[in-house]
Order: sequence, then C-alpha cells, then structure tokens
Amino acid sequence: MPRSPTDPRGRLVLVLKSAYSGELAAGYAYRGHAKSVRTPAVRARIAEIERDEWHHRALVGELLAQLGSGPSPVREAVFWMIGKIIGLLCLIGGWFIPMYGAGRLEKFNVAEYEDAAALALDAGQTGMLDCLLTMAEVEWEHERFFREQVAGHWLARIVPLWEPPAAKASLRAPFARVLNAPLEP
Repeated sequence: MPRSPTDPRGRLVLVLKSAYSGELAAGYAYRGHAKSVRTPAVRARIAEIERDEWHHRALVGELLAQLGSGPSPVREAVFWMIGKIIGLLCLIGGWFIPMYGAGRLEKFNVAEYEDAAALALDAGQTGMLDCLLTMAEVEWEHERFFREQVAGHWLARIVPLWEPPAAKASLRAPFARVLNAPLEP
C-alpha cells in the first residue's frame, strides 16, 4: 500500500527521490561547468565537487534501498536532460551565471538534506542522520565555494547575492541529542 505524503517515511522517500535525481543533474552540470573554467585550481575544485555529487547519489540510492524504494524513472530522465543542458550552457554562458547558479543550487541542496534528516528523525530512521547531515555539510562547503567565487565579481553589485549560510555546525545542532545518545545494547 503506498504511503501518504503526510507520513514522515513517505515524505522522506519523496525527498530522497528528489535528491537522487538532483544529484544526477548536478553531476552532469558540473562536468560541463568544470570544462568551461579557465583557472586550473577552480576547474579542479569544480571537478572535485562533481565527484562529491556522484558520491552523494550513490549514498542516497543506498538510503532509498534501505527504505524499500528506488528512483523515479520519469524524474531520472528529466534530470538527466536538465544536467546535460546545464552542462552545455556552462560552456557558452560565461563565467558569472554558472558560478552564481551553482551557489544557489547548493544552498537548496543543503536545505534538502536538512529536511531529509528531520524527516528521517520523524520516521524513526535515526541511522540515516549522520549520512544525511554529512552530505548537508559537504553541500554547505560547495555553497561557500561558489559564493566566494561570485562575491568579488563586478556583477555581484548588480545581482544580489543570496544570504550567506549559517555556521556549518548549526546543521547538526537540532539533532545533537539523538546523534550523541549512547547506543542501546
């Protein structure tokens, strides 16, 4: 029997399906983005971020499997196309727009993994918390990198930057009691 979207476990599955396909799009987008950047150190960092996204996709796939679920084939097809198109646009879209867009996307990803952690807690899936929060922290680092890249650009005076992220440590704060609880025998 399908779970209702009001059920924490069912909502967790939906968020994880979204994250899984989102990581697919991000992986392909960053592949094109890295190719479009001239500075070797920045290109290397974007390639590293791409690897992180593929790793997150594998982890989210495992979490979905633990919940007895898997990806949405339709969403996979759509996000594959989105990632490929964004990757191509990065090659022709200049420097600022891909950097800015990546930063905004990473901010969304941080929130998505925070939401997934809250839903996992509500669904009694406390074993998933560390994985989800670690992915949120990695996405936080990605957001910070892209924000730093665009902050000094002249277009940042015209295009308002998003709010800087809260302290990275704040990601785990709502879950500290559960994460620090002693394991039951």
